[in-house]
Amino acid sequence: MLIKDVLGFKPTYGKHCYFAENSTLIGDLVIGDHCSVWFQVVIRADVNSIRIGDRVNIQDGAIIHATYKRSSTTIGNDVSIGHNAIIHGCKIKNNVLIGMGSIVMDDCIIESNSIIAAGCVLPKGTNVPSGSIYGGVPGKLIKSISNKNINEIKRIAKNYITYSSWFKTTKPL
Repeated sequence: MLIKDVLGFKPTYGKHCYFAENSTLIGDLVIGDHCSVWFQVVIRADVNSIRIGDRVNIQDGAIIHATYKRSSTTIGNDVSIGHNAIIHGCKIKNNVLIGMGSIVMDDCIIESNSIIAAGCVLPKGTNVPSGSIYGGVPGKLIKSISNKNINEIKRIAKNYITYSSWFKTTKPL
């Protein structure tokens, strides 16, 4: 993994995290416990802070950034960010699934127990209420979330803790 200091800020992270060898962590970044940052992920906290809670998985190719002097990025606990998603200057609360290839723009707020469908684009300032599934371009309410969906969000977050354990114990050939 590449860890870069910038302007006196150095990324920090909690216990039992997994970082793929080609992931990049930059600047004013704090990551909680039991998180996984997968292959080719870039988390660039050079222009504003990024705070990531516990049990968050950031899947292959995702990019997390912020906006200079305006919009930091905050990600709560038990969040799964799908492959190639872009998260930019927004707030994601707890127990959220961000689908593959989604884009979440500045000043969006995604409340807890929500799903952003694969390929969804949330324009600047979108507020996703708790218990919602949003999809499309631009992102709109598709339906309310069910208990089955909430359990699925939790299952995915938990599974990524297991997946990352496989890589922590693997020895090079």
